[in-house]
Amino acid sequence: MDFGVNTSGLELSKLISLAQTAEGVGFTTFYPGDHLLLAQSGVHPEHEPVLDAMTSVAALFAATRKLRIGHLVLNNLFRHPIITAQALMTLDHIGGGRLIAGIGTGWTEQEFTMSGIPFPDMKTRSEMLDEALTCIRSLWTDEVTNFEGKHYRLREAVLWPKPIQKPHPPIMVGGGGKPIVRIAAKHADISNITWELGRAGKFDTRYLTEFNEVRFKERIDYMAEQCARNGRPRNAVAVSNLIGSCVVTDSEAASAKTVDSVARALGFTTEQVRHCPMLLIGTPQACIEELRKRVRLFGVSQFIVTTKSERTVRALGEKVFPFVA
Repeated sequence: MDFGVNTSGLELSKLISLAQTAEGVGFTTFYPGDHLLLAQSGVHPEHEPVLDAMTSVAALFAATRKLRIGHLVLNNLFRHPIITAQALMTLDHIGGGRLIAGIGTGWTEQEFTMSGIPFPDMKTRSEMLDEALTCIRSLWTDEVTNFEGKHYRLREAVLWPKPIQKPHPPIMVGGGGKPIVRIAAKHADISNITWELGRAGKFDTRYLTEFNEVRFKERIDYMAEQCARNGRPRNAVAVSNLIGSCVVTDSEAASAKTVDSVARALGFTTEQVRHCPMLLIGTPQACIEELRKRVRLFGVSQFIVTTKSERTVRALGEKVFPFVA
């Protein structure tokens, strides 16, 4: 079982401290995001730190010893695949073979509006991610890469050295729509199955409401079908569960109060909050039982918690995760 932290919006010293705390209490993976800004409401908080994804991971490798580190997830549209392949290969060498290569289509429309980078529709972004991963995998494993796609072209392209990990670093694909699941089944070692953020291009609770246990199971079953269609074992891709909000409470009363508050904020029922795959709220024992259920019902082998809080990381690392598997 793999336990990870996903975080963004921290200054470098706090980012490093959070990673070191996570490593110290038994977390196995750590994932900064890849953004130009973190605003989801259309307003960018003044002076909110947003670090470069590649160089911040290099700093994290230097500050840790065992933690596997990647991104949740790189925005494919921010970089050409040959640049992504080279940067991630370099990070794998910096980390001594500890890199996890997380990549997705990109989803926050405001980042593209701000930067002037084209923001095509979801179908096009999915096509581009599929082609990019084909290019990246070839660059990591083949002596010479030639690729003629709809969106990318490589001619006699070479990349040296190759990554330390063979045949290449584990690839994680993040996203919840069927096109992304198909891409994960074709290319990935890990699928971080989430709600369908890409459709809206911004934070929209309607899509979170749709992402219930039934939808999660549907996507996992679809992943297995697509793996078989690609000639891979049905369980070739590990199921990763992103917990976007986690509160470990001291009592049932505190849990009920927090669940009610979250339900009112999101327009959920309390039952939707308690069982949404992207939320985790409860006492340590309740959290343990909920995560065990997700392992049993959905075959989850990785839990990643989005947080900036060292307190939350310690609570999970000391009171919850050691008792899940």
